[in-house]
Amino acid sequence: MDILSVLGIIIALGAIVGGQHLEGGHLSSILQFTAFLIVFGGTIGAVMLQFPLSIFMKALGSAGMVFGNVSVDMKGVITQVVELSNVSRKQGLLALEGQMKNIADPFMAKGVQLVVDGTEPPKIREILEVEVSVIEDEYTSYAKVYEAFGGYAPCVGIIGAVLGLIHVMENLADPSALGGGIAVAFVATIYGVGMANLLFLPMGSKIKIKAKDIIAGKLMVVEGLMSVAQGENPRMIEEKLSGFLPSSERKKK
Repeated sequence: MDILSVLGIIIALGAIVGGQHLEGGHLSSILQFTAFLIVFGGTIGAVMLQFPLSIFMKALGSAGMVFGNVSVDMKGVITQVVELSNVSRKQGLLALEGQMKNIADPFMAKGVQLVVDGTEPPKIREILEVEVSVIEDEYTSYAKVYEAFGGYAPCVGIIGAVLGLIHVMENLADPSALGGGIAVAFVATIYGVGMANLLFLPMGSKIKIKAKDIIAGKLMVVEGLMSVAQGENPRMIEEKLSGFLPSSERKKK
């Protein structure tokens, strides 16, 4: 679990609720189901209209990236590629086919198969980089869904506020109905701005950050397999791929 994401939400909500309490307010005053229904329902509807169903559903599933640990074992990739290089130099490229059973990553397995099949290195790069580009575009589209949530929520919150004020104006003769209408008006705005800036926009940004690490790992695989296909020295391959590691980890090597 990504503890930082969970703590971020807890701290943000805690600060708002705590501030409300310190000001002498009550939690019940910002818990308005009508306002929540307007903002959340309206925002979801707008986003569903903007994106195809497949992207929308996959984006919802990608929320797991925000709250789950998504890490790429860069050093593990380097070790595996160097082992493949050692095998190919000693036994030839065809011997790599026997190593396929030890490769858990489908992307790397596809690249190794291309090497075993005798595909020219430039063609290997082209094929794998196309796949990397598609994966990167997918993650970008998921992030855009949450950015769209963050863009629409405040606007729908304003719509909720206007609806609340309309209700207030319609019941000026009935003082008992004014409080509820005004509450919906202001709380809808809070929900819209709060959902956008405390939840949706940060989620979109975190998906982009974690996707960047995933893409870097795949580009490392591409460079490594290209080097293996060209018969480069395993030590040189290790040195080259170490450039993908954070500087702190490179110093520890």
